[in-house]
Amino acid sequence: MLKTRRASGREVFSWTLYDFANSAFATTILAVIFNRYYAGVVAGGEKGVWIELFGRGWQVHGATLFTWMVSISMILVAVTAPLLGAWADARAAKKRFLGIYVLMGILGTAMLASAGEGDWLSAGLWFVLANFAFAGGNVFYNAFLPELADPDEIGRVSGLGWGIGYLGGGLLLGINLLMLEAPQLFGVEEFSVQATFITVAIWWGLFSLPFFLTVRERVRPVTESFISGAKDSVRRLRVTFGEIRQHKQIWRFLLAYLLFNDGIETVILMAAIYGNQELGMDQSLLIVYFLMIQFTAFGGSLLFGRISGNLGVKQSLMITLMIWCVVLTGAFAVGWTGYPITEYFVLGVIAGLVMGASQSLARTMQALFTPPEREAEFFGFFAVSGRFASVLGPLTYGVVVAITGSLRWAILSVIIFFLAGMALLSTVRTPEAEYARNEATS
Repeated sequence: MLKTRRASGREVFSWTLYDFANSAFATTILAVIFNRYYAGVVAGGEKGVWIELFGRGWQVHGATLFTWMVSISMILVAVTAPLLGAWADARAAKKRFLGIYVLMGILGTAMLASAGEGDWLSAGLWFVLANFAFAGGNVFYNAFLPELADPDEIGRVSGLGWGIGYLGGGLLLGINLLMLEAPQLFGVEEFSVQATFITVAIWWGLFSLPFFLTVRERVRPVTESFISGAKDSVRRLRVTFGEIRQHKQIWRFLLAYLLFNDGIETVILMAAIYGNQELGMDQSLLIVYFLMIQFTAFGGSLLFGRISGNLGVKQSLMITLMIWCVVLTGAFAVGWTGYPITEYFVLGVIAGLVMGASQSLARTMQALFTPPEREAEFFGFFAVSGRFASVLGPLTYGVVVAITGSLRWAILSVIIFFLAGMALLSTVRTPEAEYARNEATS
C-alpha cells in the first residue's frame, strides 16, 4: 500500500482545526463548567448522593461520582480502541470512524443540557457517551498525524495542533463567560449553565467540517467481507501486541505514558472542582482562571514544539513532567503565603506552559514510533495506555477523597503517577525505539 508522506498546507490546517473544534469539550465540559456543575449541583457536592447496590448503601461525594463516570467512559475506550483501530487501518476507514464518533459526541454533549439537580444517573450516562466519543475519536484523529507530516516535522505539526486546540477551547470558554455574566450582549436576560453545553455541541460540529471536507485517507482499503475483516482485525491486534512486547523501548514508553498521562488527565479534570470546593472560587473566576491557562497552553505548545527540535522530544518531555511535580506540590500547599487565590493563579500559569506541551510531546513520540500504514492500529494501542490512565487517576483521586475527606491530599496523590512515569521514561532509548518502528514496518 502506497501513500504520499507530505500533505498540503490546507490539509494540515484542516487537521489542526479538529483540535480547535473538540477542545471546546475538553474545556467547557471536562475542565471548567460541566465537571463542577455535575459534582457540585447534579450529584450533590460534598453531601453527595445515596447509592444502594446489592442491598448495601453508600453516601458518595459528588466529586467521587464524577470520577466514576470518567472511568467508565475510559474503560469503554480502552476496550474498543485497538480492535476498531486495526479495522480502520485495513479498510482505510479512519475518517469514517471519526465521523461516527463526532456525531455521538455532539448528541451526548447536547443532551447534557437536560441535566438538573438530582439527575446524576441520566446526566452521567449522557456524559459517558460524550466523553467516550471525545476520547475514542481522538484515536482516529491522531492516527492521521504520521500521514500528514514527515518525521522531522511531526513535532512542529503536533505542537501546532495542540496550540490551536487550546486557542479554540479558550475562545468558546470566553464566549461562555460572556453568556453567563453579560447575557444582554446576546440580546437576552439570562443564560442557564446548561446553555453552555449546547454551544459546545454546535462548536464541535461546525469546526469539524473542514477536516471532513479536506483531509483524505492515504491508504488503499483491503476489500473483504465483514467477517473476514473482523478476523483480520483480531489477527493484526495479536501481531501488534506481540511486536510491541518484543520491543522493550516502545513497551517502556507505553507504560510511562500510562503513568504520567494519568496525572495530567486527573489534574485537568479536577482543577476546577479543587478551586471551587477548596478555595471557594466561583464560576466566573474559574472561567477566567482557565482562560488564562488555555492561552498560556497555546504558547507553551508552540514553544516546546520548537524546543524539542533542538533538545530532543524525550528530554523536553522530561522537563515538562518535572514542572508538573512542582505544580502539584504547590497546589497541596496553596495558601502558605496568605494569598491562596493568587498562588493558584501563579500555579495555573506554570501548569499552562507545560499542559499542552507535555501532551503534544507525548503524541510526537507516539507518531515517531508508529510504523507507516498502521497508524490507527498502533494509535489504538497507545489510546489503551492513555485511556487506562484516565481510569486509574480519577479513581485514585476519588478513593483518596473518600478515605481522607481532603481534596488537598487527593491532589498530592497524583504526583505519584508523574514520578513513576518519569522513572520509566528515563529508561527509554529513543534511537532504539525508532529502529523498532522501522523493523515493524518491514
